[in-house]
Amino acid sequence: MSKDLIRLVNIVMKFDEDVILNSINLDIKDSEFLTLLGPSGCGKTTTLRIIGGFQEPTSGDVFFEEKRINGVPPHKRKVNTVFQKYALFTHMNIYENVAFGLRISKTPEAEIRRRVTDALALVNLSGYEKRSVNSLSGGQQQRIAIARAIINRPQVLLLDEPLGALDLKLRKEMQIELKKIQQQVGITFVYVTHDQEEALTMSDTIVVMNNGNIQQIGTPLDIYNEPKNAFVADFIGESNIIDGRMDQDLVVTFAGHTFQCLDSGFEKNEPVDVVVRPEDLHLCPPEGAPIRGRVESVVFKGVFYEAMVQSDGYTWQLQTTTRLSVGDLIGMSLTPDDIHIMHKTREVAE
Repeated sequence: MSKDLIRLVNIVMKFDEDVILNSINLDIKDSEFLTLLGPSGCGKTTTLRIIGGFQEPTSGDVFFEEKRINGVPPHKRKVNTVFQKYALFTHMNIYENVAFGLRISKTPEAEIRRRVTDALALVNLSGYEKRSVNSLSGGQQQRIAIARAIINRPQVLLLDEPLGALDLKLRKEMQIELKKIQQQVGITFVYVTHDQEEALTMSDTIVVMNNGNIQQIGTPLDIYNEPKNAFVADFIGESNIIDGRMDQDLVVTFAGHTFQCLDSGFEKNEPVDVVVRPEDLHLCPPEGAPIRGRVESVVFKGVFYEAMVQSDGYTWQLQTTTRLSVGDLIGMSLTPDDIHIMHKTREVAE
């Protein structure tokens, strides 16, 4: 089990009267790829900047290897940052861009040459030493920014939406590359994004944030399959969120029918949010089906069809490999494992 490298304890951040971070607590482990995920304005970038020393919290403590580092400036922390704008030096070639930090620290020339060569090999840009920054694509520039950051051997690399400026295909490629680089260098990555696919693809741990609060911390699998509340369920992937009533443990009523589920610990007849993923709705003949509806729209997504199905005043989102047509009357069924029950709240404070 990896040790905790960074601990945020009761961190509050206020700008005037606006609460940006509401007493958050977070442990980040050594060699972990941790992603801060949430909508714009949720506090994720502020959290990253506090870890990096670019901002001081209004209250609370930041610990690095159990030492309190509040007030320690960024250049004295064992942390480097890669921003969305890579801030490469256009008047320097690739070699000098990557070597810049080592020159500042007066590293011997032979050591610089060896480490620059190793860093460029790591990001698959060997042989690019003499090229100009302006000759590189966006993805190549991003890799140079990462090489320049990791050549100083930080214990933590902070990445603030570094793929945001790339096109979709390149962004997907770089997601895989970034994870591979992190595993090879073995340092802690703290990554900020609002893109749930990025978070699910790369992370060991995802921290879902909203309105300055941490909503849930878990592995990608946990976050997707067992969201803590309706906000998390809706933000991570597509979800049908329906009003329901928990009749008793393991029994819930929604959409006009009573279903077996796997959830317990709710009050008898408690109003709840019921979450059903679109891929967990199973097509069946409409006769006798627990949910019957008429197809309102169909979009082909390459691997599956995404259909919107109107049923008793609620529009269900369905993903299926079966070809459907607008106007079809269909049935949908659910197993207990397909149904996720949540307390009737849209978000939770930590």
